[in-house]
Amino acid sequence: MNGSAVFLKTLVDSLNKEQFDENVEVVIAPPSVYLDRVRQSVNKHISVAAQNAYNVSSGAFTGEISPEMLKDLGIEWVILGHSERREIFKESDEFVASKVAHALKVGVKVIACIGEKLSEREAGDTFNVVTRQLKALVGNINDWSNVVIAYEPVWAIGTGKVATPQQAQEVHVFIRGLLKDLVSPEVAESTRIIYGGSVNAGNATDLAKEADVDGFLVGGASLKPEFITIINSRI
Repeated sequence: MNGSAVFLKTLVDSLNKEQFDENVEVVIAPPSVYLDRVRQSVNKHISVAAQNAYNVSSGAFTGEISPEMLKDLGIEWVILGHSERREIFKESDEFVASKVAHALKVGVKVIACIGEKLSEREAGDTFNVVTRQLKALVGNINDWSNVVIAYEPVWAIGTGKVATPQQAQEVHVFIRGLLKDLVSPEVAESTRIIYGGSVNAGNATDLAKEADVDGFLVGGASLKPEFITIINSRI
């Protein structure tokens, strides 16, 4: 929940001036009230995502937006299950999974977030939490070609802390192994697993070197010029 019309114009203008590597997919996720403005002004090779969507098409759900509305605006992606949605708004694994299923059914691609809190990591429950969250998603996804998994350790979001490249790789390898066991080797190989946890220009290059870190879900740094540096770290 950041930005203004003037700020977003500056940010979009800076992105439009850049020539990114054709093998790097860039997706930006402004607040919902700016989605149409951003989609109309940003270069077509940059995709736009909503930060959230509901699990039904329409109805008496004041304040919510549906994947159908996103598609109507030409919005290609939606972020679902972000740790802040789970923690602040108490979205359960099952509710997140139902939203993922509906978005995919409508034809909106999904960045599905999973990850553990500090207390869970300190208790040695990282793999248990990730397994629980991923299992809920697996039961609601038939086509994985439009799904990206974002591993976001909650303890490293907005805290200035960041998982070491080795810690990130360890969990990403585990997630890929889960996909192999729960879905198929083909899905495990093809699904992009991105890292989100205080990614910045200083750590992106080292994180990007890890074999199973396929990209980043960038928070506060996406509001700064260093966002360009982070994007280019994937080259």
